[in-house]
Amino acid sequence: MKNILVTGGAGFIGSNFIHFLLKTEPKVNIINLDAFTYAGTLENLKDLPDVDRHTLVNGNICDQDLLADLFQRYAIDTVVHFAAESHVDRSISGPGPFIQTNIAGTYMLLEAARSYWAGQRIPQG
Repeated sequence: MKNILVTGGAGFIGSNFIHFLLKTEPKVNIINLDAFTYAGTLENLKDLPDVDRHTLVNGNICDQDLLADLFQRYAIDTVVHFAAESHVDRSISGPGPFIQTNIAGTYMLLEAARSYWAGQRIPQG
């Protein structure tokens, strides 16, 4: 069974991916991490095919403690990363959130995955 962390899963693309995965992959559990900014909405997660295999977490990919907890608690083995600031017009008037989410947040997510998965390796003898 796979435990998939989907970031940005309440946005348009992420939520459609979750609907598809729950419909087509009966042995997958999804942990959906979303900060519910302008792009994420609970409306996108209505009528999920198998809601028991979906866990929604309201949080930010920049929260290192939260990421470490999610990887550990749910034994995450796969990450699909959709969380991003994407409105170009907003990036011109206020680039800070774009740098924080798209660059720093992606880095923190990668570090959380690397750290957790490195600890899961069985030493070869």
